[in-house]
Amino acid sequence: MQGGNLTIWSLFFLEGFSRYPMLEIVLFVFSLVMYLITLLGGISLILVVILDSCRQTSMYLFLGNLSLVDICHTSASVPTLLVNLLSSQKTITFSGCAVQLYLSLSIGSTECMLLAMMAYDRYVAICNPLRYPILLNRQVCVHMATASWVTGCLSALLETSFALRVPLCGNLIDHFTCEILAVLQLACTDSLLMDVIMLVVSVLLLPIPMLLVCISYVFILSTILRIRSAEGRNQAFSTSGAHLTVVILYYGAALSMYLKPSSSSSQEVDKIISLLCGVLTPMLNPIVYSLRNKEVKDAMRKVLGQIPLYQAHERL
Repeated sequence: MQGGNLTIWSLFFLEGFSRYPMLEIVLFVFSLVMYLITLLGGISLILVVILDSCRQTSMYLFLGNLSLVDICHTSASVPTLLVNLLSSQKTITFSGCAVQLYLSLSIGSTECMLLAMMAYDRYVAICNPLRYPILLNRQVCVHMATASWVTGCLSALLETSFALRVPLCGNLIDHFTCEILAVLQLACTDSLLMDVIMLVVSVLLLPIPMLLVCISYVFILSTILRIRSAEGRNQAFSTSGAHLTVVILYYGAALSMYLKPSSSSSQEVDKIISLLCGVLTPMLNPIVYSLRNKEVKDAMRKVLGQIPLYQAHERL
């Protein structure tokens, strides 16, 4: 559709990895396996938080929200990716692209905020354990989690609404999803306002939360090193180490995508980083938490032990 000098595309073509047909088959299997593991791990952790009455603490509330974010993050893009990897006609409608754009931005921003909130939770738990039940009671944690979701949704709404107003001179997106940077590469003219919005939101939701995480872990590490009991140090490292691993994985991938010079890497590298950020990182989160955190492992065994199929497997 055309109106004046503005062209509104009703259909977009996704370039994806169509230049590498053999790679598409490998990526299909890889993405499908990672997606199923993410769903299984995320749903398991959410069930632990809901069904185990002993796990109604702030850490598990945030962990349940993080699992929900991971499931939503992958579900926003991976099903479309799987279909397009097996299809010769890789297309998406304008409305579908807009929804995918909004979901990926909102969920990604929410995760940035949640990881910062979880770092503060670990800081209070380790550095101020006596005040932990007061400072981070359930009501406060619910408000913090809600603030993360609201911030992510509102920032994504701002970015998406302005991105959809940018006139596009083509409808071939050199990506496997409607990723905002790939869509803006089709812009007919440079949009200073859009660039400013992207920069401000990226700085507010990436370096600043990451700085807060780093400051929290400086105090956490300092406190852990002063713990005399080896068992106490190991327990503190197990809970904090799992969160720090997830932080490094997520923020590292996000920073490499959104806060780098535009010419520092090819679009193919951006696709790989985006795929790892959208598929591999959410899959690793439940694994990291369940492997490095003894409490989570024990809780998962307890919840899974209530399932008849699991009980039969254990008897064998």
